[in-house]
Amino acid sequence: MTNNINVDLCIIGAGSGGLSVAAGAAQLGLSTVLIEAAEMGGDCLNTGCVPSKALLAAGKRAQIMRKGDIKGVKAHEPDIDFAAVKDHVFDTIKTIEPNDSQERFEGFGINVIRARGEFIAADTVKAGDNIIKARYFVIATGSSAAVPPITGLDQSKSFTNENIFELREKPEHLLIIGGGPIGIEMAQAHRRLGCKVSVFDMASILPRDDQQNVAIVKAALENEGINFHEHVSIKEVKHSDNMVALEIEKDGQVIEVAGSHILVAAGRKANTGGIGFEKAGIDFDRGGINVDERLRTSAKNIFAIGDVSKAPQFTHVAGYHAGIIIRQICFKMPAKVDYKALPWVTYTDPELAQVGLTEVDARAKYGDDNIKVAEWGFDENDRAIAERITKGQVRIITNKKGLILGASIVGAGGGELIGMWALAISSGLKISAVTSMIVPYPTMGEASKRAAGAWYTPSLFSDKTRRVVKLLQRLPF
Repeated sequence: MTNNINVDLCIIGAGSGGLSVAAGAAQLGLSTVLIEAAEMGGDCLNTGCVPSKALLAAGKRAQIMRKGDIKGVKAHEPDIDFAAVKDHVFDTIKTIEPNDSQERFEGFGINVIRARGEFIAADTVKAGDNIIKARYFVIATGSSAAVPPITGLDQSKSFTNENIFELREKPEHLLIIGGGPIGIEMAQAHRRLGCKVSVFDMASILPRDDQQNVAIVKAALENEGINFHEHVSIKEVKHSDNMVALEIEKDGQVIEVAGSHILVAAGRKANTGGIGFEKAGIDFDRGGINVDERLRTSAKNIFAIGDVSKAPQFTHVAGYHAGIIIRQICFKMPAKVDYKALPWVTYTDPELAQVGLTEVDARAKYGDDNIKVAEWGFDENDRAIAERITKGQVRIITNKKGLILGASIVGAGGGELIGMWALAISSGLKISAVTSMIVPYPTMGEASKRAAGAWYTPSLFSDKTRRVVKLLQRLPF
């Protein structure tokens, strides 16, 4: 029997973006339907951010036991139960899971339908036995792991982020295809948990980040024993019962690297299949749904948010999009996306964080003569010295007048420190605002203020400034 439903808002996808829109709209009085065929919480909770950070945390605890860098505390090799570590991963998911549960969202008055949603018209979606008509629709179907067309690659014998956390046997040698954030984070986590790890990429690892800081991360990971094969072409994957081998080519030389397991971390693809976009008049392609600055699709009553909208693929972007949707639908306020202060973090140890423009991007956009760079190393930070976590630096990019254009931080807590620079960029602040703030001592945050202070060093201690100071000494106080 068909159930006809008429509401203000229908959302397809209960990942982080869809959940945020649903909760906000329902609590503001809009009748809301939320459709989800798979797990509530989407990729972030179940196969992405949450489990990966839990696995990284386990690896970090193991590594701390190995470190003998503080006198009087004896290092030792940890006793690692790899299967039990996976229990920790799923315990973490279960702890957070109630926040994204069907019961919680039904408590907001939302009609949660656990079925696949498909447009049958621009104002109508079918989900199971339900026909939903709505004034507005939000598509928040996210993305999934992309598997490149490599000769011999058997998806049934390889892993992606969507199933690697279910692996309870410790890989003897994990081969990772892809040197982006997912691949690099999983490389370090598995290495610290006792696996041999090799990473393969057709270009350089972490290409979107500040390359000086990427070099620091790479050196740290190599020091832990991770092998990198950059700028290689993977010619073939060879599977057998107990092993897998990658045949790779670099500079005309072909070699074969054998391992026990393979993880494909070669990017993400937007989830656009089987949703009936054609029937709704929604313009899309392989990259996802085409949207304008207000996140509207070609059908103006339908919005798309998060990974499926061709936006930067981060959970916090989906949450940001949700706020833009709420302002437009609930408050009828035009709102547009602005990514100039978008931060992102690769949660390695040391962490790698970025917001705004990198030095390379800033110079390409504004020209070399209009860019200034200021740096400060963690090896000159007293808190870092006390804790023996001195690998890293803060790099700040500004124009000649001191307007902050970007910041890149590599080091302990880099992801926590980058938030201040995101606020500075979004507020249009100059570097002087950071030098004027008072920072508690001793903290890692001092590195940001010292980097800002270093921006002034060339001019502050120049011969010209010294002459001005000398002249000023002649004046009465």
